[in-house]
Amino acid sequence: MAATGIASWQPQEEGLKEICRLLEQQISLSSSADKSQIWQQLQQYSQFPDFNNYLVFILARAEGKSVEIRQASGLLLKNNLRTAYKLMPPAHQQYIKSELLPSLGAADKHIRSTVGTIVTVIVQIGGLLGWPELLQALVNCLDSNDLNHMEGAMDALSKISEDIPQVLDLDVPGLAERPINIFLPRLFQFFQSPHASLRKLSLGSVNQYIMLMPSALYTSMDKYLQGLFILANDPTAEVRKLVCSAFVQLIEVHPSFLEPHLKNVIEYMLQVNKDSDDEVALEACEFWSAYCDAQLPSENLREYLPRLIPILLSNMVYADDDESLLDAEEDGSLPDRDQDLKPRFHTSRFHGSEDAEDDDDDSFNVWNLRKCSAAALDVLSNVFGDEILPTLMPIIQAKLSASGDEAWKDREAAVLALGAIGEGCINGLYPHLSEIVSFLIPLLDDKFPLIRSISCWTLSRFSKYIVQDSGHQKGYEQFDTALMGLLRRILDTNKRVQEAACSAFATLEEEAAEELVPRLEVILQHLMCAFGKYQRRNLRIVYDAIGTLADAVGGELNQPVYLEILMPPLIAKWQQLSNSDKDLFPLLECFTSIAQALGTGFSQFAQPVFQRCMDIIQTQQLAKVDPVSVGVQYDKEFIVCSLDLLSGLTEGLGSGIESLVFAFSFALVEKKK
Repeated sequence: MAATGIASWQPQEEGLKEICRLLEQQISLSSSADKSQIWQQLQQYSQFPDFNNYLVFILARAEGKSVEIRQASGLLLKNNLRTAYKLMPPAHQQYIKSELLPSLGAADKHIRSTVGTIVTVIVQIGGLLGWPELLQALVNCLDSNDLNHMEGAMDALSKISEDIPQVLDLDVPGLAERPINIFLPRLFQFFQSPHASLRKLSLGSVNQYIMLMPSALYTSMDKYLQGLFILANDPTAEVRKLVCSAFVQLIEVHPSFLEPHLKNVIEYMLQVNKDSDDEVALEACEFWSAYCDAQLPSENLREYLPRLIPILLSNMVYADDDESLLDAEEDGSLPDRDQDLKPRFHTSRFHGSEDAEDDDDDSFNVWNLRKCSAAALDVLSNVFGDEILPTLMPIIQAKLSASGDEAWKDREAAVLALGAIGEGCINGLYPHLSEIVSFLIPLLDDKFPLIRSISCWTLSRFSKYIVQDSGHQKGYEQFDTALMGLLRRILDTNKRVQEAACSAFATLEEEAAEELVPRLEVILQHLMCAFGKYQRRNLRIVYDAIGTLADAVGGELNQPVYLEILMPPLIAKWQQLSNSDKDLFPLLECFTSIAQALGTGFSQFAQPVFQRCMDIIQTQQLAKVDPVSVGVQYDKEFIVCSLDLLSGLTEGLGSGIESLVFAFSFALVEKKK
């Protein structure tokens, strides 16, 4: 494939055609060609020293080919350079760089964007020192007044600023000042460009330096803020979103810069929190939590609460296109799809975890304006406490009293708001808690599944206080009604409600502890009924609820009538799962809690459980050395979960564990004979 004369490198026509043909087949949706075979051929070609020269030639010069083929060539080049760039002959490196620079101003924006990505990879690998011509080329493009060249250079700069911002804030031999000092004034100029793409790219690039705060930006802060205020009402939503992002980042890490302008910034954020574009409104909504977390004087925000709180409540109503509305109709009898099963990570009961999940009514879906607004209301309630109730409660009451099927989203948002303030405003709500709980319990049976699910979550937010009041007759009756209501919803036919009810019940269990004992039989019957009907994703939450119940009631669980309900289904599942099935993780965790709770009462189940744990650990140790011959991939979570269960067994059985260890050791010795 190589052509003669590297300095004046030219591709051979035959090689060029063959690579283009392969790339075309690779990206074609209609091609019947074997994609893996094509990939292997391209990988074989990459053994030729000048293969990457061909790729950059196709990207930069093959104007007769489709943009898609040229882009595919560029993306393959980018991936190759990540591993091969430093091993390439300097002449080939130079050829690739010399072809990329003129292509910064390519006529097609997709080509320009791909070139910017490759430029960033080369700078990442070799730094600016390894490409002295780049800075001048970028400056020339930015100063050219040609839109394609300006956009191409800005695209490359924005990617460098996003991936490796620090390289522009380093001294470069031969330059009188750092690159950031050269580029920053030009970026500020582009804030006022008539072209939305340049305004967006320049603002996005500067925003990347807020965390680093190089001295060039620090000393130009007034100019930056002036630029932000100019762009604040930009007609392009993406620009307004970046303005909001800048204010959020500044309030988080450098609030002192905003303090002189705080009233204007807050007024602006109130305005854009109602933006017609949800992404702009979401970015603006992040400001309120960031402000409170920055521990700035709460007085500055207090006067705006009567205007802010209604906006937050309005944004907590489900949007018509919220994906949760589709999920809400999921029938509990339908098997989960693979994408429904989130990766799960074991939290050791003995060693703790830094990754505790937030309690959230809707943790399975993406972060959105509704959730951000609820989180902001939660934070504000913790800062201002009962002060927000005179503004908030009339709106909640109005939404709750809205009748008719068409108003269900308003009612749902009001229940969410009650849950959000359940911690911060508890002093003001406490005298009315009995009424609130009495109002929530019937909503557990609402015809709309999302009202049923949010009511479970909101009830769980008041669990502590529901349990506290159970010491007197009326309080106990309410506690029992709430408990039975959640148990009913655990057996709901809707997956979303099942998830919310099970999570809420686990929270109630933690607070109630021994108060659950009189209802233990009926609780176990409901949980094991759910165990029999749930699909895989929600089954994990049932395991958690069973484990939490065992932790809560301890030795009270050690009664034959309870064990007959609890253990047979768990043992059947235990026997059904293989030693390499990840569905074993939550079951192992569940058994850990049960073993600790039952103490010596677990003896009748201990031997097979102990043996299985040891088998799993041995299998994983072998898989770490030779996964092929063992037939399973190594996964340390199996070892961690098994060790935790062995710790739970030891804690529960006490000296009774010795006979198991002895029997296992004896069997091991016999096996080696």
